[in-house]
Amino acid sequence: MFTTLCYIENNDSMLMLLRNKKKNDQNANKWIGIGGKFESQESPEECVIREVFEETSLRLIDLKFRGIVTFVLNDSYTEYMFLFSSNKFEGTISECNEGMLKWINKSELYKLPMWEGDKIFLDCLEKNIPFFSLKLTYRDDVLVEAKLNNEKIR
Repeated sequence: MFTTLCYIENNDSMLMLLRNKKKNDQNANKWIGIGGKFESQESPEECVIREVFEETSLRLIDLKFRGIVTFVLNDSYTEYMFLFSSNKFEGTISECNEGMLKWINKSELYKLPMWEGDKIFLDCLEKNIPFFSLKLTYRDDVLVEAKLNNEKIR
């Protein structure tokens, strides 16, 4: 499966989504960035721009392609996520049908309930690590291995 995710920054805050509205949601009750699944014939950029607009009503003006994250779950599922960030947008945030949107101060991000691997790529974004590849291997909900640019970091 191919997906996108975007972290939208505004001064010292990041727009986050608490996934609390969909049934049978793998991300239930976790805070994540904004994004989703590719539609037919979409590029990663087209997908993330569409997903951000659908979930927030914001139009991204400046988009930075930051990396690719490979998720492996229980040796039976693999997802490739194209990771973006943006600090330029226009519009007013609307209600999201997938959960609650909220601007979170960057100093508070790591206190939120989120996937352990998300903390790793958030850290890469914060440190402005150039384009990177991150592989995250989970057993159920537990991160068992992380490789950044093919170097084991956990």
